[in-house]
Amino acid sequence: MEKGKDLEPRKFKPRKKEDPQLIFGRRAVLEAFHANKTVEKLFIQKDLKGDLIKELRDYVRQTKTSLSLVPQEKLKRFTLKNHQGVVGFLSLIEYSSLHHEIAACYENGINPLVTVLDEVTDVRNIGSIARSAECAGVNAIVLPSKGSGQINSDAMKASAGALNHIAVCREHNLFETCRYLKDSGLQILACTEKGSKNYYEVDFTTPTVLIMGSEDEGISNQLLKIADQEIRIPMVGKIGSLNVSNATSILLFEALRQRNQSK
Repeated sequence: MEKGKDLEPRKFKPRKKEDPQLIFGRRAVLEAFHANKTVEKLFIQKDLKGDLIKELRDYVRQTKTSLSLVPQEKLKRFTLKNHQGVVGFLSLIEYSSLHHEIAACYENGINPLVTVLDEVTDVRNIGSIARSAECAGVNAIVLPSKGSGQINSDAMKASAGALNHIAVCREHNLFETCRYLKDSGLQILACTEKGSKNYYEVDFTTPTVLIMGSEDEGISNQLLKIADQEIRIPMVGKIGSLNVSNATSILLFEALRQRNQSK
């Protein structure tokens, strides 16, 4: 040690706190299902078998929980404790039944407006969309059970609490969901840069489903095929695209403007 040089105290890296939504262990996760807790996402180690694993997977099917089969290394990123190959995250919200929400709209004389998010993965975008949707009078937001961002604390914060006040529905198959909505009398609008109509040329005053695509891939071809119309937001800038939450806000408030004018 050099003479006269002060000793610096050793710096200890603070230990990362575990996510309060985190649950792990086969029995612990099963008990969450038994207690009717909503599991946002479940990770099970690949190739695990046994009665408890079978029961967990049965619950996944029944509750439309997002399931990922992953290597053990992935689970270690969540916790170093004895997870027994099973890690889950509890939801911060209670999901709603889409069938119930649509039926309630018609029973109460409400003109339904539904937003479908096709694999939007950024949780802050989901939160921001929920905030705009709640303010614009959307009756339900639909997320796929697999491929969507998690409703976590960041999503809740970005929503400014809106996720506590708007119906959020989780569905296995968005194509079948959109077909059900179409059969229920809702027009299906898909927002895409290749759309043939500008968004303000479309009638939003009828029962409407608005599909918004993922940040990278946009709307899947399957959902584009079931859409009644493909619409676009005209732009003149060099970038040529908007953040999905910004684009959704533009369309939803056009829907609100038209509906207010038609009253």
